[in-house]
Order: sequence, then structure tokens, then C-alpha cells
Amino acid sequence: MHGPFPRLVTSVPGPRSLALWDRERQVIAPGLQSVTQWARVSFSHGQGAILFDVDGNAVIDFMAGIGVCSIGHGHPKHAQAIADQAAKLAAGSFTSEPRVELLETLREVLPKHLSRIQLYSGGAEAVEAALRLARCATRKSMVVSFWGGYHGKTEGTRPLSEGEQTGYGLPAPGSHAVPYANPYRCPFECGGACTRACTHFLRQSVEHGSNREIAAIIVEPIQGRGGNIVPPVGFLREIQQAARDLNALLIVDEMITGFCRTGRFFGFMHEEGVEPDILIMGKGFGNGFPISGVAAREEVARAEPWAKPSGNSSSYGGNALAAAAALATIGVLREERLDQHAAELGNFMLEELRRVTRDVPMVGEVRGKGLLLGIELVRDRISRAPLAREEMRRLFTALLGQGLLAMPSGSALRINPPLVITREQAASGIEILGRVLASAPEILKDTTNE
Repeated sequence: MHGPFPRLVTSVPGPRSLALWDRERQVIAPGLQSVTQWARVSFSHGQGAILFDVDGNAVIDFMAGIGVCSIGHGHPKHAQAIADQAAKLAAGSFTSEPRVELLETLREVLPKHLSRIQLYSGGAEAVEAALRLARCATRKSMVVSFWGGYHGKTEGTRPLSEGEQTGYGLPAPGSHAVPYANPYRCPFECGGACTRACTHFLRQSVEHGSNREIAAIIVEPIQGRGGNIVPPVGFLREIQQAARDLNALLIVDEMITGFCRTGRFFGFMHEEGVEPDILIMGKGFGNGFPISGVAAREEVARAEPWAKPSGNSSSYGGNALAAAAALATIGVLREERLDQHAAELGNFMLEELRRVTRDVPMVGEVRGKGLLLGIELVRDRISRAPLAREEMRRLFTALLGQGLLAMPSGSALRINPPLVITREQAASGIEILGRVLASAPEILKDTTNE
């Protein structure tokens, strides 16, 4: 594929996109992802880290379906594997050659102690399965989660997810949320001792504010929803130690950090000595084909009733078509060494983002690991007051209008492109980001008066 990109032949969204969007909204229920409604664009196809809309515009994708599109849009090996398998067998829960090969391949990339794997079709489904497993294995009821985290929208996962607790009535019982070690917005204002403050509070909060029957602590190595928040080195180790001291299991949710996104096959692997009892995976697992999974220690996975026949099964989980898609995805990740690419290109992007935003007053922090990056946007660097939702919408649409798709989340921009993105494409996207953010005062002019 030849550059340069982006290539814009109409405004974005263009007339054909707007016509399709209008047709859809006559029928589809409200509640779709906010950025899709802000964008009002219809993409027809993609290639690598480039998305093409129905008007002929080509934009650089810094979103990747929120980290789902790990090996890029339209990867030929992925497409061929799905086509070949779809012509043979798609549905069913019986043993199939693709599923066996996928399970054996996962055993090669996972730590040896995570020897038992079950497959599902969606992220929240896998989280629900992990929670049930932890409660079966420990015979305890409570799960500790973290402020700013996200684990799904189902009734079981909603209490664990920032922003999903209100408006739906009483949340399901059995969860206890504590602060995540966010160095930029630490609630304790601890001046760099965020890990110590947060883990101390976790222990005290469990002691004085829960029934102390902790089945598990569930944690993301990097929090996606809050803006790709990277905790201090050592945080995961301290959380693991807290879990051990509480005789609880450590559940690591790798939904967004897994499959080479951070420069290692899984995000927890950056922390020496961390050994999850249960690991949850999804998103980049199937490169857009719905598949997720739970990996656990042998002794944990045998807990009943989770381990009884049909105790943790799924009608869609692990079907032959999904297994073929995931197997092809992992094959490309390994063959093209996309973990190494993510680490190297991620370092380049982090340095370049910091360079182009150094003199932009509204950029409070640029952070990240591998190709999971975040830009914290503020009214000024002293107060660190976050931008409003309408201001983030304006910046998003301004970026898209210049040919860059980047996702706002709270007051941050999340940057997680397909792992196959080239250095040239990344540099072009960063140049657009720098230009738009530098002109933000004009873009946001009179926002508060609307």
C-alpha cells in the first residue's frame, strides 16, 4: 500500500457517509458508541492501519476498534483463514482441529502455570466466567476492583466498571472498588508514592469496609477507559501480594493489554514475579472476530460447580470459525514479531508525541507503553482541570476532519493503532495531532456558551 496518508477527497464525514448514517439511525436503537455518532462516517474497508470510507477518503486509524484490530484491517492471512473455515464448519461446541490447535498455541504464549483455558465470544462474558470461577475456587463472595476500571456492562461486571454503576438501579452485590495507582491524578496527592498509598488504602478498606471475604482482586495492567493509564512499576506486584495476604486470587484483565499491544505478549509480563491465578483475554485475540478467553491455574480451574459439565460452557465460545480467526491472528503476531514492533514504534511515538505537544498548554501528560498511549488534556497544567465532554467531541471531529481517527475517553485521547502501523503512518498521525492540539483554543472557542 502506497502513501502518503491520509488522503481526503471530501470533507469527513462526506455525503455518502452522512446518507448511510441517516438511514441507519431511522432503525437502530440509541446507545451506540459515542464516537461513532460524533463521527457519522461509514467505512467501507481497511488495509493495515488505514481506513477507507464510502466517499473515498483514507484516514489513519489510531483507534483500532478500541484495540481490537491487532494485526490490521484486511490482513490476507486472517481473511483467508476465516473464508476457508467458513466453507467447512462454523458453529458448534464439539472438538475441532482449529480449536485444539488454538489451545495448544495459547499454551505456548501463556505462562506455564496458566494451563487450563476456556473460550467465549465476548469480553464481559469472559469476565463473568472468571468471577464465577474465583468464587467457586475460594468459596468467598467479594471481588475488589479499581476506580477507573472497565470490565463490561453486564449486571455482574457493571459494578466493576467506572461509569456503569448509575442509572440502572441497585448494582449487583459482591464488589468493592478502591483507587488505582494513577500517577497523574492520584486521589491521595501522594507526590510519587502512588503505589504505596493505593495498596495501603486497599488493605485498610477491605479491613474496615467489607465483609473481608475476598475471592479475588481484578486489575488491568493498564487502564484503558481512563485514557490508557500506566501505573507505576511495581504496582501489579503489590496488588498480587495483597491478594496473597487476603487468601484471594489475582485476576488480570488483559482485554485491552493482551496480544502484544504493550510490547509483550501480555501486559502483566512487564512486571517480574507477577503470576495471575486467572487471566482474561479478548479484543485483539481475534482481530475483530468475536472471541475471548479465560486461562487459569489447574487447581483453580477444577473448582466446582464451574468445572462440572456445562458449568462454564458457551454456545458460541470456541467454535471452529472463531478458533480459526484467533489462530491466524496469533500466527501473524508471532511471525511478524509485532510485540517487538509495538515496543519499538511505541517508544518512537511516545517521544514524538511529547515533542509535538511540549508547548501545548492543554496537554497535561503524555504516557503509554508499547502501542497503548494516552494524552491527558486539561484546561491548564497548574489546575489539571479536565476538558468537558463537548470540548473532547470538538477535538475528535477536528482530528477526523484532518484524516486521523483517535478516541477520546474522559479528558484523554486514547491512541492504540493496529500493531502493523508503519513508522511513516504513525508520524503522519502525530503531525496531525500536534497541529490540531496547537490550534485547540480556536477549535474550542465559545464551547461553554453553546
